[in-house]
Amino acid sequence: MLDDFFTRALVAGMGLALATGPLGCFVVWRRMAYFGATMAHSALLGVALAVALEMEPMVGVFVVAALVSVVLLLLERVGAVSTDTLLGILAHAALALGLVAVAALSWLRVDLMGFLFGDILAVSVGDIAVIYGGGALVLGVLAWLWRPLLAATVSADLARAEGLHPERARIVFMLLMAVVIAIAMKIVGILLITSLLIIPAATARRFAQGPEGMAVGAAVAGVVAVGLGLSGSLAWDTPSGPSIVVAAFALFLLALVPGAWRRRRAPAAEGETP
Repeated sequence: MLDDFFTRALVAGMGLALATGPLGCFVVWRRMAYFGATMAHSALLGVALAVALEMEPMVGVFVVAALVSVVLLLLERVGAVSTDTLLGILAHAALALGLVAVAALSWLRVDLMGFLFGDILAVSVGDIAVIYGGGALVLGVLAWLWRPLLAATVSADLARAEGLHPERARIVFMLLMAVVIAIAMKIVGILLITSLLIIPAATARRFAQGPEGMAVGAAVAGVVAVGLGLSGSLAWDTPSGPSIVVAAFALFLLALVPGAWRRRRAPAAEGETP
């Protein structure tokens, strides 16, 4: 069954979408989109580190993303500049360091475009096992942290008063982001992973009746985007990773239609009232 490259790509992409959907909901709720982009940009430095030390790239990406999270927390405590400014500094500095490090590895050829934009059609059965294993770990820890993370999203002070340890939950959440970015790198690439985290969650938000429903809806939207994106990539010979993101964006635009229709009908209905 998994001998066909398209089937492997489809299974791998859906496995990733199941993990990024619920995690992306917290990214949207907590307005951490820029944080996700910062961690994604740091992934290239992780790749360079892994190549230099002859490690698995996923391990290098996770280590560097985790270190960036720690650096962010430390700099936030210093309080010299605002968090969004820190994220901008870390994002561009990490990406620049990664590009410089890759250029310095002149003795080794690195598929920079593959790391930046992914190559889901090249995933192996072993990659699929890592994706589903890592995804199961992420979802399991997220389910364990669901209540403290949700409470801290509403009010960190309230969560602290209830003894839910919002700081610890935030640190673990950052590590989960690092895991997802590491396993997603080969599929959609460093520059597109943030899109897969944010767009399906934003799409599900248009219809969800509650947090849990939005998490399920985001996973479903991600799975549909993977199927549509890969099918379009196969039909029109377009890059697979960007095609998935374009499909996710198209679903988001479609999700906006019912709300826009209701808003347009409301004034007309008011005008018809005697």
